[in-house]
Amino acid sequence: MGVGSLGWRGRRSRVGLAVVAALSSLALVAAIVMISTTDPASWEPAPKRSAGLTMLAGTDDQRFELYTAGGHRDFLPGVNLGATIPGHAPGEVAIRREDVRRWLPMIADLGLRVIRIYTILPPHFYEEVRAYNLAHPDAPLYLMHGVWIPEARFLETQDLFDDQVRTGFRDELSRAVDVVHGTAELAPRPGHAHGTYTADVSAWTFAWAIGVEWDPEATYASDRRNGHQPRFEGSYFVAAEQASPTESWLAEMLDHLAAELADRGATVPLTFNNWPTTDPLEHPEEPLPVEDLVGVDANHVLPTDAWPGGTFASYHAYPYYPDFQRYEPGIADHVHDGRRDPYAGYLTKLRDHHAEMPLMITEFGVPSSLGSAHDGPVGRDQGGHTESEQIATNAELLRIIAGLDLAGGLVFAWTDEWFKLTWNTMDLEIPAVRRPLWKNVWTNEQHFGLLAHDPGPQPRYLVGADADAWIEPSQAILESRDAVREVRATHDEGYLYLRVVLDDPDRRDELVVGFDLHPGSDAVSVSGGDDPAADVAVRFPRQGDAQAVIRARRDPHAWIYGGVLGYLEVDAAALRSDPDAWRPQRLMTNRPYPHPVTGELLPAEEQEIGLLRHGVTDPDDPAGDTLAMWHEDAEAITMRLPWATVGFADPSSRQAWVVAEDGSVSTRTVERLGISVALGDHLARTQGYAWPDWNEPTWHERPKAGLERLAETVVEVTR
Repeated sequence: MGVGSLGWRGRRSRVGLAVVAALSSLALVAAIVMISTTDPASWEPAPKRSAGLTMLAGTDDQRFELYTAGGHRDFLPGVNLGATIPGHAPGEVAIRREDVRRWLPMIADLGLRVIRIYTILPPHFYEEVRAYNLAHPDAPLYLMHGVWIPEARFLETQDLFDDQVRTGFRDELSRAVDVVHGTAELAPRPGHAHGTYTADVSAWTFAWAIGVEWDPEATYASDRRNGHQPRFEGSYFVAAEQASPTESWLAEMLDHLAAELADRGATVPLTFNNWPTTDPLEHPEEPLPVEDLVGVDANHVLPTDAWPGGTFASYHAYPYYPDFQRYEPGIADHVHDGRRDPYAGYLTKLRDHHAEMPLMITEFGVPSSLGSAHDGPVGRDQGGHTESEQIATNAELLRIIAGLDLAGGLVFAWTDEWFKLTWNTMDLEIPAVRRPLWKNVWTNEQHFGLLAHDPGPQPRYLVGADADAWIEPSQAILESRDAVREVRATHDEGYLYLRVVLDDPDRRDELVVGFDLHPGSDAVSVSGGDDPAADVAVRFPRQGDAQAVIRARRDPHAWIYGGVLGYLEVDAAALRSDPDAWRPQRLMTNRPYPHPVTGELLPAEEQEIGLLRHGVTDPDDPAGDTLAMWHEDAEAITMRLPWATVGFADPSSRQAWVVAEDGSVSTRTVERLGISVALGDHLARTQGYAWPDWNEPTWHERPKAGLERLAETVVEVTR
């Protein structure tokens, strides 16, 4: 899948604008503001010697120091890079050589200096990093390497000291060190990269961050089970007197990693990953006990004098969760830069707790998805952002991280990831194994990238486009001389697209488009003359948002969260039998819980996912809105409808939702989607729309709208 390269040129001190044309059928098409650091000093590695070891980076109290020819760098901006591309699960480690070769200059030209990876990647990743850095000695990309624990086994045993967990992780650490030094031959293993590794990238590997986001219940159980374990004391890392069994285990693993590196004559800062759920702070105002069940403290995992590279605290910290950010004094009411900012309040508490070591935020960001999974303070929700809003928020978060004198901030993530799931849509994506084959804009986790991985082989922005743009990719499913003159349909891996031409465009506020996913089901109506067979319908207004509604007995949200769990007040009888019961489409964003201070039962929080915004979708258009779903002009009404909005659990195999009264969701195959258009009392049934299954998705990539805002911020924080 060849894709043209796109870079950010015009370095040194000026900001310019260039529109990059398509370079191939999968070219990147974007308006790019070309920015570069205003600091001309070299970032070439300039390691020191300490305790007989070469030291590329080290720590000094709360300072993190990367040693370069241009001086000591104490704030490092970067990005997290995943292991896969659309169509593949992460265990397939599917990123290709051409992907890495294309991405490295794009990352560098944003001014980002660090790439963080979570696990061993294929040999070509390291080969491309080495080649890029040798070709750009004054502006290399530095590597923070991660290593996953055998997490499935840990969750099964709830015991970090289980022999398979303990030995398996030590072995993986050793393999990773061999990989980084270009001396590994890894045999194929399910879920892991393999091959011959000859590219030595150790000259640019400035830190290691190992482990995972610790499951609180498994970690708590492991601590309880292993209270008898002796406190670890190694040559390079030791557990403090007050260390928990988990912290002692981590000291052992970091000591093993340090020994492997020292054998190769190197020392760099080493740490383990953490997140707010298992941070060492106490959060009495946290409403969910599991989110404050157990702490893991980097202050209790300490380097010895034999390890001059030192250590630091690493956190994945997002501005929307956990909910103690809403309630905790000193966090919820914290003022930063003249405004209330709970995220800055939380990072300040973390920084103060880790007063003797640097703190780096190794994951942060918000997604540019239609759907959200949680409401965050000051509008930093877990979704529901346009791309421009996403990038502006990420830039703001990076500025906060730098303003608090932390060691660095690594935005999550470089690309969108189609395989990702989230709690409030995962039960609606069936079969789950096919999730990587389509992009669900209801699922926030799929939209964290700075680089969009969009459906379809090339950019096409049909919402708001003229008739000529629709002719080639679409098919006419209705042609008439009546009130509805024409309906055209097409699709890609993310959306169903429709173009509706009316005899009288002024009647668009009477328009209802219906979708029949269950032929032969009981007749229902939306209003007046609407299609009585429709299971999902979209009503179009005179102005503002369109509204998607779903037949009550088909609504998984109502059945799961109302009829079964009781989080919502619903009329169970209407859900079962009322032929005229329709519900707006909604997503759950927070279950009801007692207020952690007053005890008042707070209601469930929902997102009106069925509200469809008016606008044009082309990100190059000054009025472009990346969350727009429909547009009308004198010619026609054009729309793109997310597959989940239409009622599909998996469009790649044409599976539609079937919801049982016990709240369970299954599917049925849709041979041909029924589509009707109602205009007042006039009902026009089209021939419907069918498409073949797909097992390999098409996709293209594109820098997200507003990315120049992040580049400008990187310039500010690295001056």
